[in-house]
Amino acid sequence: MKRPIFIAAFLLAFTLAAAAQSPHYTVYAIRFASLVHPTPLTYWVDKAPEKDSVSIDFMVWLIKGDNGKTILLDAGFLNDLEETKEFQPFTYMRPDSALAKLQLSPGDITDIILSHPHWDHIDGVSLFPNAHVWMQKEDYSYYVGGAWQKGGASGGFNKRDVRMMLELNLAGKLTLVDGDNKEIMPGITVYTGSRHTFNSEFVVVQTGSNKVLLASDNIWVYYSLEHMMPASQGGTLDPAGYVRSMQRMKTLVNNPRFILPGHDRDVFRRFPKVTDGVVRIE
Repeated sequence: MKRPIFIAAFLLAFTLAAAAQSPHYTVYAIRFASLVHPTPLTYWVDKAPEKDSVSIDFMVWLIKGDNGKTILLDAGFLNDLEETKEFQPFTYMRPDSALAKLQLSPGDITDIILSHPHWDHIDGVSLFPNAHVWMQKEDYSYYVGGAWQKGGASGGFNKRDVRMMLELNLAGKLTLVDGDNKEIMPGITVYTGSRHTFNSEFVVVQTGSNKVLLASDNIWVYYSLEHMMPASQGGTLDPAGYVRSMQRMKTLVNNPRFILPGHDRDVFRRFPKVTDGVVRIE
């Protein structure tokens, strides 16, 4: 009888030691821009009811660890881009200023995980000088290469951001993640599948007993997730894959409440308010 007791005690000690070494993360959604008027839901969800509308925010997600890591999912944009004109009127605060609501300075950000390289998610990377950047390898290759060839699709991409990413790569400040289901840091795993861009990714964060899934634009708004309907035209290169990705997302979390879409203002109504434009995901 001593051997089973010894093995059980060893396994318990190993489990407790592993838990003690695992970082604890707190996740926040931070709004930095908003469309002033609601938009038709059909802009965001294919075959959505024409009478329905949705309020749209632009946000970044902060993943704050007790291991010295202060991570952003996406970095927002600067307000001098030509592309912003299509979203007028909107309110705007520079993403680094929005982070100041949590007493964070730009230099505090250690890492930026990019869900995809559209201008409204990537342009603000330059605001965070100390950040190491993570991006899907295939997404990067298409972004800096094939998108600009004859027949390529460069919609939503800004050339200054392409040059910025090339410089980060040359400087050794960019890690290219090769594929699906990759734990890039302890407790933080990236997945692919919805093809919002060539190979966009979403993030699952282990936060104690819960897992939080930050979908970014792999789900634009809650309606898609709740009705298993793909994004409207231009929202995905693979509508069927977009739906399969959402189905998979539900298997990756304990509770679908912790799946966060990329642009739905309702995020800020569903979670505890920290301050204006900031909620804690719990």
